[in-house]
Amino acid sequence: MPFMIERDLQDRLLRMAESFPAITLTGPRQSGKSTLCRMAFPKHPYVNLEEPDTRAEVMNNPRSFLATCPDGAVIDEVQRCPELPSYLQGLIDSDPRPGRWILTGSQNLSLLESISQSLAGRAAVMHLLPLSYNEMTRFPKHPVSIDETIFSGAYPRIHHRHFSPSEWLGSYVATYLERDVRTVTNVGDLIAFQKFVGLCAARIGQLVNFSSLAADCGVSQPTAKAWFSILETTFIAFRLPAYAGNERKRLVKMPKLHFYDTGLACWLLGIRSAGQLANHPLRGALFETWVVSEIVKNRVHRGEDRGVFHYRTRHGVEVDLVVVNGSLLQLLEAKAGTRTPSDVRRCLDRVKTDLETSGSIETLVVYGGDENLIESETAFVPWRDIDERAWTAS
Repeated sequence: MPFMIERDLQDRLLRMAESFPAITLTGPRQSGKSTLCRMAFPKHPYVNLEEPDTRAEVMNNPRSFLATCPDGAVIDEVQRCPELPSYLQGLIDSDPRPGRWILTGSQNLSLLESISQSLAGRAAVMHLLPLSYNEMTRFPKHPVSIDETIFSGAYPRIHHRHFSPSEWLGSYVATYLERDVRTVTNVGDLIAFQKFVGLCAARIGQLVNFSSLAADCGVSQPTAKAWFSILETTFIAFRLPAYAGNERKRLVKMPKLHFYDTGLACWLLGIRSAGQLANHPLRGALFETWVVSEIVKNRVHRGEDRGVFHYRTRHGVEVDLVVVNGSLLQLLEAKAGTRTPSDVRRCLDRVKTDLETSGSIETLVVYGGDENLIESETAFVPWRDIDERAWTAS
């Protein structure tokens, strides 16, 4: 088994395995699901359904296969054998010991449909996203500047094996298109689909506009929506919904587009070195996506997969991120510069005034500098310290 740093999700994974007979762990390909499960459950047999001979054996006689694992197993890429959860249901009902079956998969929708039909109430569903920056620093060699961090992305193998990010991500995209996309749905024109993914990368941090995406890609709007759903299903991109907490304000209701991994976005944008980021017109948008994805990872790995939004009125008043953190509302701006911008506090204060809440409101700026500062009740948080903040109530 390859070396792996400890993941933030591991403690929660072990706790859930003390209560549920089965755990389903989903996430993007190469986010470290298999390695995490093998580290957390070293006594469980490991079965990889990506291997053709293993998959054929399991599919031909699932009962015989399961009989060889009386105490359970780690079963990797379980969506490759969609009938298997139905056979697991009977085993779990007859022997509901917790923590026996650890199931992983890379394709969220197909896997969860199979689990929900067969293992509802029997399996806890968890998600493992790419590395947070805090996890990344556990490798002996890791990025030390914000541009290196954005450029290299957060897939574990890049940092463990010291691969060239551009070379590794190029192979990742090719594998993603040929295997994952074809498996999830019948995309007839992979070249057009890859162009669509690149167009999405060029719109990170912007409002999602399917009409514009469809026109630029030369496909219909329903096709653009369906293709974006594939990106969401395979954990490539996501929509950050608009906050709607104040009904008296005329708010923009469209979501914003973000990627889970900025390294992948950089590759799609043709950025082939960290040095190219310094003067790139999308550096600010890439930094914003990095900040948003860091907070999403932080929350998802602690069991919170909702409660993050953006805020924009039709008069142009906006903040990059609104985090509902228990009774606390956190308003956050992402600024890639190394200096604390004076105008950002006015925008945060205006949104704070707009919002009416029974709880308290905290205003923050995550920026490219190195000093922790508080100016007029707004906290300026250096990018390196983003994971030191409490982004969940738990």
